[in-house]
Amino acid sequence: MMFRKEGGMQQVWRRSCRGDLFAGLVLLLSINVTIAWAQQSGSNLGWSNPAGLNQSGSVSARSVGNLEDWSSLSLANSELIPERPLLGERDENPQFTRELWQVKWRQGDPIDLYVIRPKGVAKPPVILYLYSYPSETEIFRGDHYCADVTKDGFAAIGFVSALTGHRYTYRPMKQWFVSELQEALGSSVHDIQMILNYLSTRDDLDMSRVGMFGVGSGGTIAILSAAADPRIKTIDVIDPWGDWPDWMTKSSLIPERERPNYVKPEFLKKVAPLDPVEWLPQLKSQRIRVQQVLDDSVTPRAVQKRIKAATPWTAQILSFDTTQQFSSAASGGKLLQWVKDQLRLASPQSASQDSQNSRAGKQAIEPNHIQSNDVQSDHVQTKLDD
Repeated sequence: MMFRKEGGMQQVWRRSCRGDLFAGLVLLLSINVTIAWAQQSGSNLGWSNPAGLNQSGSVSARSVGNLEDWSSLSLANSELIPERPLLGERDENPQFTRELWQVKWRQGDPIDLYVIRPKGVAKPPVILYLYSYPSETEIFRGDHYCADVTKDGFAAIGFVSALTGHRYTYRPMKQWFVSELQEALGSSVHDIQMILNYLSTRDDLDMSRVGMFGVGSGGTIAILSAAADPRIKTIDVIDPWGDWPDWMTKSSLIPERERPNYVKPEFLKKVAPLDPVEWLPQLKSQRIRVQQVLDDSVTPRAVQKRIKAATPWTAQILSFDTTQQFSSAASGGKLLQWVKDQLRLASPQSASQDSQNSRAGKQAIEPNHIQSNDVQSDHVQTKLDD
């Protein structure tokens, strides 16, 4: 199962990558870079325990933990003890600084973590980027991409989910993201909390303003992570997977010979606590946008309808009939702009204004119907008028 047929959002993303936003990136996808990991001295970037989640004592005296509860979004029932992060390389660009770190808190599962910061901004807001299975980290090495994600003073954090890319190297071929879905999702949600813990130890990021952009399975993980960690203030997701009984029955990603394994009650019971349909209604404080491409066969229409119905009424939902419409709407840098705008609105000044408006009963909420030749939506979309 190492190589699987691409469909749906994988095709959508590759089409969007050929647009204006990621011009020139394709040439970089074939570059293979071997990173010689060097031990970081730790004088400027230590590994402390800001959240107090089962991480006590000296880091250098502890080994990577093994206890992990994949059925729970929280870290409370898991023992993930981080090793000191290793700096692999640092690239200086006139517009940004790109660092490649190796972080690890699980046996046999080191994570390549890209920290990309804009030049001239002391403590930029943070956006985590997580693309769908299957994906690699090469996109974070593209200078054009890095310039786009850091544009207007934002830091970008890039990585891949569990059982994806370099994190799938040492697994048996019969095990893959869907066959091990409970582990893939549970581990990734825990990883995001651990990554946020690490980022909180740095003094060059604004961790009071954290957003997340997720595609496909990355969108699913973004929803679950926002439910688990209030540090995530806003999420923008494109066709998140979910509604597992329907998704397992109809998704084109699953080989037909394997499908019977994933519709069994025992399998569905294991992944039920990790269904975004159950968690979306509980996201009351975050700013949320859900984008759906109606011809995406990886996320079937029945699943899209369930996710749409579960989305909080204060969220925005955009629907696109075709991948071509989506690519057109996402071109010219527009794809990544929304989450940046929401983090601007999440500044301390606007948060104070929101609180005042709420107390005065003047918080304005208005329909935001999207009507154009490229975008159609039958969902009443609402946006906080900040």
